[in-house]
Amino acid sequence: MPEEIPEGDYERGKKVFKQRCLQCHLVDSTATKTGPTLNGLIGRKSGQVAGFDYSAANKNKGVTWNRETLFEYLLNPKKYIPGTKMVFAGLKKADERADLIKYIEVESAKPVS
Repeated sequence: MPEEIPEGDYERGKKVFKQRCLQCHLVDSTATKTGPTLNGLIGRKSGQVAGFDYSAANKNKGVTWNRETLFEYLLNPKKYIPGTKMVFAGLKKADERADLIKYIEVESAKPVS
């Protein structure tokens, strides 16, 4: 049975994002950095940000990002998508993953100017 996903806390998730994700990803912009933008992530299929050079593994995974898929992916990205370019080792603590997902859910849904 899959692990139950905690609700998550936006403010704690914001801190996790700044500490662990912001170096490579933006969520409040359509611009890419080392990694693709996370704006509009929820409901998007993997490997779909226009103009970003994804690995074949990311393009071919065909996963739609939501709470459940992100929760599993963020535990161990290289296990979830073998061949991904993402060098992030993952977040082992369920609460940290849930907090980060809560932040991404809120921020990625905001329109960018």
